Amino acid sequence: MFALVDCNNFYASCERVFNPKLDKKPIVILSNNDGCVISRSNEAKAIGIPMGAPAFKYDPLFKRNKVHVFSSNFPLYGDMSSRVMNILSNYTPDIEIYSIDEAFLELKGFENYDLEEYGKEIRKKILKWTGIPVSIGFAPTKALAKVANRISKKFDKKTKGVYTIDSEEKREKALKWLKIEDVWGIGYKHAMRLKSYKVDKAYDFIILPDDWVRKQMSIVGLRLKKELEGKSVLSLEESRSPKKAIATTRSFEKNLTDFEDLKERISTFSICCSEKLRSQKSNCNSIYVFVKSNRHQKNKLQYRNGIVMALPYGSNSSITISKYAVEGLKKIYKKKIDYKKAGVIVMGLIPNNKTQLNIFEKENPKHQILMKTLDFITKKEGTGKIKLGSQDLKRIWKMKQTKLSSRYTTELKEIIALK
Repeated sequence: MFALVDCNNFYASCERVFNPKLDKKPIVILSNNDGCVISRSNEAKAIGIPMGAPAFKYDPLFKRNKVHVFSSNFPLYGDMSSRVMNILSNYTPDIEIYSIDEAFLELKGFENYDLEEYGKEIRKKILKWTGIPVSIGFAPTKALAKVANRISKKFDKKTKGVYTIDSEEKREKALKWLKIEDVWGIGYKHAMRLKSYKVDKAYDFIILPDDWVRKQMSIVGLRLKKELEGKSVLSLEESRSPKKAIATTRSFEKNLTDFEDLKERISTFSICCSEKLRSQKSNCNSIYVFVKSNRHQKNKLQYRNGIVMALPYGSNSSITISKYAVEGLKKIYKKKIDYKKAGVIVMGLIPNNKTQLNIFEKENPKHQILMKTLDFITKKEGTGKIKLGSQDLKRIWKMKQTKLSSRYTTELKEIIALK
């Protein structure tokens, strides 16, 4: 059997743990630079606030309904997630952390267990130790565990946050209830195509011929069909495969026009990408750099452009990647433009121990020693303590986070003080 443990309205729940006055109040969490809504409490959903709602557009609605608005507090959310996952690892060694607020558990040798009671025990401990409410779904496959979890969350009062699909009757009933667009692994385009064939529910999908599903949705769709039929074909992923591309993109708090300001941002984004490359032991072979003007300012000149810069050799050096990214910026930069967003994407990733050598050009071997030293200092002292010369040494760039809560669990000076 598999279990899917999902934290309920995770970001909003993290804010409530340290501020109980927010209980049963509408809460929304905003994206980087307080741009748009990325998380909502059930009360905020009931008001009609959609996911991705632009904050400036919905501000009157927030004020009218006394919605509590918070900037993203990722240090807090990441630490709370780690605490939840550590608790789960005590219940089974077979765990796949699927996202910041979800994890699959594989339960081997639990045939004689009352899984619903076991789930309630897990749920109770997580709530007691962290204050985070979770929903748990048990089923013979990962895809069905997703379905069971959805039922446990949708009918929380009846299921008490735990639901098990352990019979053919329950499986069929669940699939006849679940809309096709809500099936895990079926995206918008596939859902629209399936609906055109009058496949409206998950049950309609599993009665389709295997050959048709494989032709229309490839082997991935066929595996999903088998999973929903109760045949386990998807195992736990103990570790995620390395990313094929890494991006660092940001909207600026205010428009930038000066090249030096943009250069500093692009250099910083490049260094962030380089650090991520080194953490997954990869090198990149090319870099994509882009800039965009503020599309909301219709009365000003609009401009957007990007460029791919090929590296002469694979690298994860902050110095090398920053150098070529800035060269790319020089080629696409235009004067008298108000730039609102820019980004760097490193592509063509390969393991750093399988990099193709170049007989004519190669990276300075001192770079790798220097990068190890930089990573060590950053890990020990925190980010921003040491920079490259291409960055502005006097300026600390910060995201617009006007509604940021305290980092209660990761910053000693911000912990709750009892009086």
